[in-house]
Amino acid sequence: MTTYDFDIPVDRRGTWSIQWDGVADRFGAPGLLPFTISDMDFPSPPAVLAALQERVAHGVFGYTDWQNEEFRSAVRDWYRIRHDTEIDTARLVYAPSVLNQLSQLLRMWTEPGDAVVVHTPVYDGFRKAVGGLGRELRGVPLDDPAALEAALAGPRSRVLLLCSPHNPTGRVWTEPELAHFASLAQRYGVAVISDEIHADFVHDGHRHLPWTRFGRGRWALITSGTKSFNFPALTGSYGLIGDAADHAEFVRRMETGEGLGSPAVLSLTAHIAAYREGAGWLDALRAYVAANLELVASRLNSAFPELGWALPQAGYLAWIDLRALGVDEGALQRELVEVEKVAIMPGGVYGAPGFVRLNVGCARGKVGVGVEALTRALARLG
Repeated sequence: MTTYDFDIPVDRRGTWSIQWDGVADRFGAPGLLPFTISDMDFPSPPAVLAALQERVAHGVFGYTDWQNEEFRSAVRDWYRIRHDTEIDTARLVYAPSVLNQLSQLLRMWTEPGDAVVVHTPVYDGFRKAVGGLGRELRGVPLDDPAALEAALAGPRSRVLLLCSPHNPTGRVWTEPELAHFASLAQRYGVAVISDEIHADFVHDGHRHLPWTRFGRGRWALITSGTKSFNFPALTGSYGLIGDAADHAEFVRRMETGEGLGSPAVLSLTAHIAAYREGAGWLDALRAYVAANLELVASRLNSAFPELGWALPQAGYLAWIDLRALGVDEGALQRELVEVEKVAIMPGGVYGAPGFVRLNVGCARGKVGVGVEALTRALARLG
């Protein structure tokens, strides 16, 4: 059995990293230790790196066809083995990113002024994509089925935008919940777009169910291997669109209106290698990250028992509810940035002041520094 050492830190400074080199742009101070945007500090799996090196050694990077059997079969087999789900690869589409797919689908299925229903708190990329296209972001609380139905029944509601698993909370939707979403969407004639980019990072005891199992009428599943295998800078995402005419229209728009018929070949290479040979690495990483989350829970709940913080069901983002401590978000950010010299995402970014989102996709030593900094800052404000 292959073992992987995730404790070795990797210096990402000077690599044009948004998380590391761009931290001052968001937090106003250079040199902070970042626990921010959702990429990890770990190198991609050895199998992915080897495949990329082999492809680079070939030396020719001409226009590339994503509709090849190697890619299609890698995706199909991953879903069958990893998610016990058969998919129809004739419904596959490809795009530079998940948010790019989302924007294209919203242009296809909505008009300016239409409403897109989301669960709150909400990933800030959704807010930017929806608002940037002149659509209304109609938010409903995560655990309020009545509010969800009212929003879907509301005027000009056209799309239910799911985050599955949910970002920032790490919630994994259950089969009854997903079936209920599908029923409501059908009842009110609303399309469903399910962003499943965190699907492969579900923790033990929970199970991700792809939207292909529930989709009726107009729907799309949009996703990528870039999060779980940590190669977002290579770009690249793929999706599945339920209706044949919608599928054809999406491909037409990408190849003509957007001029994006040829993908980044290294992204295709990375996806194929990850899905064919990366499962063992991913399982080892999930276990490592779960231990990182346990460390956060142990330290926070020891210092502040009233938090009772529970681990997320998926992902490497610790969504922490600090409201029991009555801490002002602005004051906490000043303590973290000016005194502790760390950058941790405030909940207000996701429409939820009183929370923080701490990225633990990094070596355990760094996690320890971050949680201790957060604990000290909270103690001083208590």
